[in-house]
Amino acid sequence: MVQKQTAGHDNFGDFAPKFAEMNDDVLFGEIWSREQQLPAKQRSLITCTSLISQGIFGPLQYHLETAKKNGVTKEEMVEAITQLAFYAGWPKAWTAMSLAKEVYAED
Repeated sequence: MVQKQTAGHDNFGDFAPKFAEMNDDVLFGEIWSREQQLPAKQRSLITCTSLISQGIFGPLQYHLETAKKNGVTKEEMVEAITQLAFYAGWPKAWTAMSLAKEVYAED
């Protein structure tokens, strides 16, 4: 089961309460908890792949850490990023590989 997310409320609760609610309760609450439909490990791989493909590296470290917690191995992440290098672009994959190297440093 996915841990309760509070980043939306912590960062934007006073400023943009509906946005915070949708982040924490809908995306990380309702969607990520649908384990029967798609396990968290696969959701993590999909999320990381999407962020890398779009070159959105701000939240990528968090999602790489989450992927690791959700059971994505270093070997699986390296393979996914290597595959993406040819479809999303080498510079994006290079940046993602650098972040993944930090996250999986202990492995």
